[in-house]
Amino acid sequence: MDEKPTQKPNVSSVLTLKDLAQYQDRSVVSREIIQKPTGTMTVFAFDKGEGLSEHTAPFDAAVYILEGEAEIRIDGKPYSVKEGEMIIMPAHKPHALRAVTRYKMLLVLIR
Repeated sequence: MDEKPTQKPNVSSVLTLKDLAQYQDRSVVSREIIQKPTGTMTVFAFDKGEGLSEHTAPFDAAVYILEGEAEIRIDGKPYSVKEGEMIIMPAHKPHALRAVTRYKMLLVLIR
C-alpha cells in the first residue's frame, strides 16, 4: 500500500473527502485524516483490481464508498458496495476488499 507523507487536514477545515487520496496505477493509496486513541478515519483510493487481502481487526469498522464500486467480503460472504453506500465490518470477522472499479472509500475504525 502506498502512502504519501502529507500533512493531516486542519481540524477546522472543510474537506472534500474523495479529493484527499488520489488514484495511482496498480496501487492502493491511503491518507489518514484523524488518529485518536478512540479510533481513526482514513481515506483510501484503490485502482481497479487492487485490494486488501483477508484479515481481521479487533475493532468494528465502517466503510463508506465515496466513488466507484468495491466487493467487500465479510466472513466469506461477498457484498457489492457502491458510491454513497456503506457497510460495517464487525470486529474479529475476517474481511477482504477488492476494487470492482477504481474506488475511493472512507474507513472509520472505532476502538
